[in-house]
Amino acid sequence: MLTLKLSDAAVKTLGVVAGFAFLEPPDGLADGLRAHLEKGLTHRGNVLTWAGSTATVDRSGSRLFDLTGWECAASVVHLAEHLPIDTGDGITEPDQRILLLHGIALARALTEHVYRLAPRVGVRFIIDANDTDATFRFHRIRPGEEWNLPDLDTYINSKPVVIDIEPFDRTW
Repeated sequence: MLTLKLSDAAVKTLGVVAGFAFLEPPDGLADGLRAHLEKGLTHRGNVLTWAGSTATVDRSGSRLFDLTGWECAASVVHLAEHLPIDTGDGITEPDQRILLLHGIALARALTEHVYRLAPRVGVRFIIDANDTDATFRFHRIRPGEEWNLPDLDTYINSKPVVIDIEPFDRTW
């Protein structure tokens, strides 16, 4: 199952109501993001991370530690660092659209990696853009744990996009 969840602001910016063809970035996925795609995803114990990552889970610093939050912090990619976007005076609406498109394209391309994970698990990709930053993150889908608010429209100053990839034979 593939679920693509967008806030109303993201729908408007991306022009999604006109069809999914508008979700392709012009000139394809940025080279810097292809490097992340080539790394792929891997399990490290109970967490999901970029393959080759040296990040380690350390629960000692917080009583409120959760694996989902750790994964989101360890997987973050600042999209503007991989595209020729001028962020000096803020990120314009057209540039936010381009950044969202690249984040969505990266998530779609990583779908193949999700289906190759063993054991299979559901993965949530979170792409967000606003006038100061645009990020891409992922985490394993765990019952009772969410990193983002379910109602994406509550994020009034950003344009979150959530993509869930949930293989049929996943393990919890």
